[in-house]
Amino acid sequence: MADILPFRKPDLKQKAKGKTLCSNGLHKWRIVQEKQFDVRQGRLVTVYRCTRCNAEKSEAR
Repeated sequence: MADILPFRKPDLKQKAKGKTLCSNGLHKWRIVQEKQFDVRQGRLVTVYRCTRCNAEKSEAR
């Protein structure tokens, strides 16, 4: 006789496992008010930090 395998759709948790928003490049950026001046560049810099994964990016003005 053959083995009968149950057929179930994967849960949403199993389907989305390992696929978070930040790993796909969809960060939630907020402006960091503590650092506004970069000493090395000598100009104003806007620093953004992701609220989910704490990744940072900067933008020089």
